[in-house]
Amino acid sequence: MPYLLMLYVNEAGWSKLSQTEQEQGVAAYKAYTETLTKAGVLTGFNRLQGSSTATTVRVVNGKSQVLDGPYADSKEQLGGNYIIDVADLDAAISWAARCPTASHGVVEVRPVWTIPA
Repeated sequence: MPYLLMLYVNEAGWSKLSQTEQEQGVAAYKAYTETLTKAGVLTGFNRLQGSSTATTVRVVNGKSQVLDGPYADSKEQLGGNYIIDVADLDAAISWAARCPTASHGVVEVRPVWTIPA
């Protein structure tokens, strides 16, 4: 069953890290991605640009409203995602706990609604 792991972090924290800490962070995500790949559960992943690049669109009374910025103003921002295909929620939670984000942010686990062919 496919699950989306949404990675939420405080974007401001990255710039406060030293160069060495940033390199260690990149290496941790690379290793995690390689582990998912070797396990055969990774089906996709994305790293997002900063929330300041977001555009929010909604339609009200038939007219588009376009706003700069993310949908929600919060302490943590959506920074990326992984899509994994695993047996069940317990397996997805186990993978989420191994994600580097879990140690400095939040990993939201959500099943993907699969549309029958």
